[in-house]
Amino acid sequence: MYPPFMPRSRTQPNDGTRIADDAKIGGDARDRHFTHFDASGQAHMVDVGGKDVTRRVARAGGRIAMSAATLAMVRDGSAAKGDVLGVARIAAIQAAKRTSDLIPLAHPLMLTRVAVTFACESGGVAIEVIVETRDRTGVEMEALTAVAAGLLTIYDMCKAADRAMHIESVRLLEKTGGRSGHYQAVEDV
Repeated sequence: MYPPFMPRSRTQPNDGTRIADDAKIGGDARDRHFTHFDASGQAHMVDVGGKDVTRRVARAGGRIAMSAATLAMVRDGSAAKGDVLGVARIAAIQAAKRTSDLIPLAHPLMLTRVAVTFACESGGVAIEVIVETRDRTGVEMEALTAVAAGLLTIYDMCKAADRAMHIESVRLLEKTGGRSGHYQAVEDV
């Protein structure tokens, strides 16, 4: 049995629990490991120097649930602090660009595109962010960080009217590029 965050050798026996958990996301669980830990279990920044520079795209999304009155203020642009979604869009873009300052082992990347869209839905606002680069590592963290910052900005700007808002379903929706290829989240049923 290994500590929860220790990498596991492919030749080591599996305790059974890990296979069941990994089977939910597909692939052979024996080939999965935490790449941000070295052989002795110490955190390190992954060496991407040997990887090819390729086009890499990630799409992430999330949602903030709020009261109907708060949603109406956001939709109408009548919130006391102004254009909530405009400010949240800029926050999301800025967060994508600064991800390596926030996530300790993330590589600084030259982003070629950050696109942010919002949708006012029944009971809340959904955000979707697409981040793109031509680099040696993916932009999943940049897309996820942008989603979180956009939603947190909406919360910050609307909290005086609705402290019961809550952020939910922040997740990677799709990614392309790199050795691991294409990933697309299974839609919620």
